[in-house]
Order: sequence, then structure tokens, then C-alpha cells
Amino acid sequence: MKGKRTFIKQTFFMQIFLLWAWPMLCQTSFSGKLVDHTGKPVSEAYIINKSDETYSYSDEFGQFVLKDARVGDSIEVGALGLKKEWILVTDKTVNRDFIVVMTEDVYQLREVIVRPTLNTLNEIIDVDLAKTPVKSSQEILRKVPGLFIGQHAGGGKAEQMFLRGFDLDHGTDISINVDGMPVNMVSHAHGQGYADLHFLIPESIKSVDFGKGPYYAEKGNFNTAGYVDFETKNVLNENVAEIQLGSFGLKRGLGMFNVVNTNEDKAYLASEIIASEGYFESPQDFERINLFGKYSHLFSNGSRLTVGANHFQSTWNASGQIPERAVLSGLIGRFGSIDDTEGGTTSRTSMNLGFNTVFENDVNLKLSAFVTNYQFQLFSNFTFLLNDPVNGDQIKQEENRLLSGFDLRLSKTFDLEDKSLTIKAGTGVRNDDIKDIELSRTLNRNSTLQNVQLGDITERNTYAFLSGKLKWKTWLMNFGLRLDGFSFKYADFLQNSSTNERTADMLFSPKLNLVYTPNNKMQYYIKSGVGFHSNDTRTVLQSTNQKLPKAYGVDLGAIWKPMEGLLFNAALWTLQSDQEFVYVGDEGIVEPNGKSARYGLDLGVRSQLNNQIFLYADATYSHARSLEAEQGMDYIPLAPGFTLSGGLQFSKMGNFSGGLTYRYLGNRPANEDFSIAAEGYFITDMNMNYAVNNNISLTFGIENMFNTKWKEAQFVTNSRLLGEEVAIEEIHFTPGTPFSIRTGLRYVF
Repeated sequence: MKGKRTFIKQTFFMQIFLLWAWPMLCQTSFSGKLVDHTGKPVSEAYIINKSDETYSYSDEFGQFVLKDARVGDSIEVGALGLKKEWILVTDKTVNRDFIVVMTEDVYQLREVIVRPTLNTLNEIIDVDLAKTPVKSSQEILRKVPGLFIGQHAGGGKAEQMFLRGFDLDHGTDISINVDGMPVNMVSHAHGQGYADLHFLIPESIKSVDFGKGPYYAEKGNFNTAGYVDFETKNVLNENVAEIQLGSFGLKRGLGMFNVVNTNEDKAYLASEIIASEGYFESPQDFERINLFGKYSHLFSNGSRLTVGANHFQSTWNASGQIPERAVLSGLIGRFGSIDDTEGGTTSRTSMNLGFNTVFENDVNLKLSAFVTNYQFQLFSNFTFLLNDPVNGDQIKQEENRLLSGFDLRLSKTFDLEDKSLTIKAGTGVRNDDIKDIELSRTLNRNSTLQNVQLGDITERNTYAFLSGKLKWKTWLMNFGLRLDGFSFKYADFLQNSSTNERTADMLFSPKLNLVYTPNNKMQYYIKSGVGFHSNDTRTVLQSTNQKLPKAYGVDLGAIWKPMEGLLFNAALWTLQSDQEFVYVGDEGIVEPNGKSARYGLDLGVRSQLNNQIFLYADATYSHARSLEAEQGMDYIPLAPGFTLSGGLQFSKMGNFSGGLTYRYLGNRPANEDFSIAAEGYFITDMNMNYAVNNNISLTFGIENMFNTKWKEAQFVTNSRLLGEEVAIEEIHFTPGTPFSIRTGLRYVF
């Protein structure tokens, strides 16, 4: 009887204990992986426990851990451009193999969550891109807040770029990549860092990742003012056939078709053909063809292999940059030319491979490899009859390049009680083998009068980096160290074909960033780091100056989202360069400009009034000065001061969608004492789409709808025209696009 009472008492206390301890016994960590409908990991998604409002985010491999979840809790999972998912925590869902498959949805500003990450503003581009169509891949660069571009060679040459007080030329201080493949060309025949994005079909772009400043250990050469990385789609949601016609003989054809679309294998092909006479008096005869294909395979263990290949070729004529005096005197019209024999040809054939996997010890591996065969030939005449009054000053720049390399990265996340630490290590190499790189004086694009430079270049960049990301509560600290080694070799055929000049250099680049996110509506951050851009091999071997001049940057900023449909961002920044020391490819000379300092303010606002109407605006102010010039002579030519861009877009208003976009670039110094100004401009464009049915739509667009007379590219140049006894220094410019329209018919199936 006593034993029975003891058993009953023990059972009673056990029941009381279980009732008291049950919540803790059921408390666990809910973890798993997020993927889209193609099996690709979904990064930076939010995972919120609606029972207690605790939250977490997925990493770049789609993995997440939500601590202190209990059986019965309701979990909300969301990501930009993907439908929300709701999950009930059960004893069956509590394991590391739990996978959430997310499906596509329209991009909405309310899905942008302020989170403890280095680049929250990246998602803004994806919203802008979804709301505002673009007509070219190069134009997508304008989606980066504060980044401006300008064309000045008939549409065939890479555009001139401006960002944060930099005239980036064609890419000297901005790193650009596509699917892990570098776009910038080192020691290029025309200009250091030359980045031609015309090989990228705009409709193939899935997302754009960007960052301003030299704050990212994964980014190396040319990442001073910032970086822009493009990722192409792994699969098409629908096949597309489109034809466009426009002003000045514009014709564009687009075709994108799925070839394979199974759970394990995805493949599609895309092609783009463009032709235009241009708006100049001399026909531009511009032609371009792009071919692109991509294949991806999802292995049973979750690993993914992607293979992409593209071929691009383009030919064009150009009217060149014209002197103001020739237009004002009536010698030529605004769209006329002094020498209309300019132009060029270029081609690029590339293949890249990507492989992602996760090992049993949760170590993530990401590998990319690439090879590119590239040709370039450009004819220009900037000074007309200054150097050769008989034959003229036409020059030819030419090269044949084989670019190859790989990038290998390993990362692992460690749970440290209330903290998480992600360690990432990487290494890689890039090799540029450039044959017959040439600068020559020519006549009518046919006869070579004189070789100024001719030789072979071999340049290699080997690098390694280590970074850490420590998260605890509302704080994130990111630290990193990058090591870059360069070797430069030049065989000068004009001096001695058997003579090879060689040199090498090495550079350490530390980074330290701190982010404070008290809630999902507010974030403060401070970023700091050292970046660099390499100099042209011929510059390095001609001078004892720095081969890898450093740039030191600091950003202090905030992001505020007071309500679902409204977001503000602001950043104060400064960037100092050790040496603005560049190779002037047009003349084959070294131009040392000394140290420089820049500081400025970036402001942005996005507002989604409802599901149909979206507004945005970005304003920037930059102050750029040379530190080694006397006061009043320290302006940096063409450095932008004030810029403004924005637009209004509407969608699904009946069968219509479209909007207006604008961009303003203020007056800026064209020379060192600002005695000559490069005129600013304000341009407005319009686009419209009408859905006839679910498969057919009509498109209509206007570029420069108010027919503003503007100068797209401007340079102070010393030139001489026929009949002039002395040279004159003044603004030479390429006129911007006049009022033009384009219409299209699009069929999806």
C-alpha cells in the first residue's frame, strides 16, 4: 500500500514537472534551406516567428537558423520577388534537411526588409529593375543610384561612366562582373579598366548586386568608387520573341527560348540583333549580334553546376567629338562631323562555369572559372589636323586578348550562443594575354602611317582574401583582409622584339564595417576600407610611380523605412586616392595627376503608393579636388558635382503599364581651373506597354521626350581645323540623342 502511494506521488510530481518543463523541452532551433523553383538558394530572405516576433535571415547558400522556436509556432518566410510562405513548426519540420521551395511573385517595396546586412540597398535595384524596363544592358548601370553613363562613339564603344566625383572613363574605378566573370579589361588598347557590357542581353539579367566604396574583401581590382555584379537567369519563366522598330533606322530582334526545363536540368538560348543608322548626318551603320546560352544542373545532394557561353560582335562608324567653334560658325551642323571615318569593330566569345556545394560539415564551396577571347579595333580623330596637317590625326587602337582565370571560395557559419560568425576565405587568379596591342597613326582606316606603340602584354593578378561576419542581436561587424599580387610583362616590338620588360607588385587591402539595425525599419552603418586600381602595364614599366595606387574610403549612413511603402537612405562619404596616375591610351603617354580627395552626400527615396504606382529619386553631391595642385588649379576635370535621377512607374492599370524617368547632371569643371565648364543636362524619357492578351503586348517608348539639346560627352581638347593657323583649346562634344521613338511587338509563350 505504501509502495502504491509512493508510485502515485512520483507520477503526480512527474506530471507537474512535465507541465512546467514542456515549453522548454519543446523549445528548439528551426533550421533549413530556402530555394526557388529552380533549386537555386534564396539568400537574404527573412524568417520570422510570428509567435514571439524573433527573426533570422538566410545566408548566400539559402541556409537559415531560427533559434528558440517551439512546436506549434507559426513561421513567416519572405523574400523580394517571391511569394510568402507560412510554416507550422512540428516535430517533423525540426531538422536541418527541411527545405522551403519559394515561387516567384511581383516585386514590391513592402518586401524590402531593413536587415543587418552590408548592402540592404541592393534590393532597391531589383525593385527598380522590375518596375522600370531598360533598352540595353549598359543602361542598367543607371539603376545604381548616382551612376551616370554617356556614349560618344556611335554606340559601339563602351560608355563613359561617372560615380561619386569620379570620371570613371570606361571603368577605371568601378569593378564590373557578370556571373563571376570580369568585364573590366586591364591594360586595354583604349583605356585602363575598359568595361564593355554590350555583350549582355538585358532580358537575361536576373539580379544586380552593387556596392559603393572599397569596403568588400571579395572585390579587388578597380573597386574604389564601387562595384556592380550582374547575375543572369538560370531558367526562363516563358519563351519570348520580340521585334522593335524606332527612329533613325533602329531595328532590334530578340528571341529567348527554353531548351530543357526539368527538375534537375535547365537550359535556354537567347539571341539579340540590333541595327541602326544613328541620328548623325553621316550614317553610323551600327550592327550588333549577341548569342547567349546557359545550362544548369541540380545534383541530388543539392549541389549546382552552371555553364554559360556567349558570343558578341559589333561594327560601327562614328562622327566623333566635334569642336564647339565648328558648330557655332556654321561649318557643320550639331549632328555633323569633322572626320566621319571614325568607328570600329569588336567581338567577345566567353565561357564561364560555376559550381556550388555544401559539404557534410556545413562548409560551403563556390567555384567559378572563365575564359574569354576578345578582339578590339577602334579608329578615332580627336585633334583633326593638329599633328599632321596633310593626312590628319586619325589613330588606330587594336588588341587581341585571351582572358582566363578562376575564383574559389569557402565559407562556414558557427553558432556561438547568441551570436553567429561566418568565416569566408577565397583565392583566385586572373591572367590576361594580349597580343599585338597597337597604337598607330592611320589614314582613312586603311593605311598605317606610323606605329606609336606595338607589342605583347602579359598581366597576371593572383589574390587571396579572408573575411568574417559576426552577428549578435542587432549588430553586425564585417572585417576582411585582401592580398593581391600582380606581375607585368611587356614585349615592345618597336624597340626590340626580343626585349621583355618585367616587374611585379603586391598590395594588402584591409576592410572594417559595422552595422546597427535596432529593428526592421532602421539601420545605421559605418564602412571603411582600402581599395585600388592597377595601372596599365605600359604605365608601370615607363614610370617608377606606384603600380597599384591605393584608395582610402569611409561611409557613414542610415536607412529608414517608416512604413511598408516608403524607404529613405542617406550616406556621407569620403575617398582619398594615393595617385591619379593613368595611361592615356589615345596618346600612348603617362599622365600623373597626383593625390586626390573626394567627399559627398548620397540621398535616396522610394515610395510605393499602392500595388500600381511606384516613385523613386536619387540625389548626390560630390566635391573632388587634387591635393597636389595650387588652389584654384585643383579641380578634377569632368568630376560630377550634383546629380539627380528618378521616375514614376505604374503597372496593371487595366492593360497599361509604363512611366517616366529623368536624369540631371549638373555643370562640372572641364579643366583644372574651371575656366571651361562641361554643360549639364536634364533629360526625360517615357515608356509604355499595352497587354493585348496574356501572350501579346505592344511597347512604345520616347527618348528625350522634350527634345532637349544636350551634350552627352564633353572634353577639353586642343585641335586645329582646316584653314586655322594655330590650335584652339575648347570643349569638344558628342551631341546627345534627340527626340526619338521606339515601338515593339512582344510575344510570350
